[in-house]
Amino acid sequence: MWRDYRRWRSPALQRDMELLIFGHAGAKALMFPTRDGHFWEYEKLNIVGRLADKIEAGHLQLFCVEGLAQETFYAAGRHPAERIRRHAAFERYLLHEVLPLMSWINPHDCTMAVGCSLGAFQAASLVFRHPHLFRKLVAFSGRYDLTLKVECFGDLFDGYYDDDIYFHTPLHFLPGLTCPWQVESLRRLDIVLAVGSEDPFLDNNRRLSDLLHGKGVCHHLHVWNGRAHRASAWRGMAGLYV
Repeated sequence: MWRDYRRWRSPALQRDMELLIFGHAGAKALMFPTRDGHFWEYEKLNIVGRLADKIEAGHLQLFCVEGLAQETFYAAGRHPAERIRRHAAFERYLLHEVLPLMSWINPHDCTMAVGCSLGAFQAASLVFRHPHLFRKLVAFSGRYDLTLKVECFGDLFDGYYDDDIYFHTPLHFLPGLTCPWQVESLRRLDIVLAVGSEDPFLDNNRRLSDLLHGKGVCHHLHVWNGRAHRASAWRGMAGLYV
C-alpha cells in the first residue's frame, strides 16, 4: 500500500501541520480523527488496514489530517470565542490547503469526509457548510451540537454563544438554512450516519436525521446494537460504509 507523509507550515494556522496519505487512486476520503487522536490515528486503530483491499485496488485514497482538538474545542485555557475562531482557522486550512492538495494529487471526482466522535462533528460541519465540495459524508458516533451536555460530555463553550458557534454547529444552522442552491447541494450528497443504540449521542443523531428529512435530504442512519462508541465498532462501520 502506498503511504505518504506530508508536512508544511500552514498559512491559515501559523503552525506546522502533518498528514498521512494512503493509496494511489480512487475516491478521496478526508479523514478526521477523534478528540485525542492525531493524523496517524486511523493507521493505529487498524481502520486503514480494514480498508486495505479498497485502497490497494485503487478504489479509495485516504487523507488523514490532524484534528487540533486541544487548540479548538478542548482548549480549556482559551476563551470560548477564541476556541471557535481557531476552529474557523482550521476550516480555512482544510478548504485552502488540504482540499487543493487532494485535488492536485488525485483528480477523481468523488471527495468524501469521514470522522469518528469529534471527528464526525468536524466532518459534518465542513460538509454541511460547503456541500458543493463533497459527494459523501460518513460520520460515526458524532455529537452535532457541542453546546449540549450529554452524560460526561459537557458544553464545550461553557455557556458562551455567538454567530460563529451557530454557523459551525449543524443542529443549529440547518433548521434556518433556506438557500435553494445550498439545500439542493445537500440533496445531492450521499450521507451515512452510524451510532450505537446505547451511545451517548444517539439523540443527537436522531435529531440530525430529522432535520435532514425536513429538508428533503436523503441519508442513512444506522443504529448498531449496544455501545458503538469504540474503535472495534468503527472498524466494522468503516468496512461497510466508507
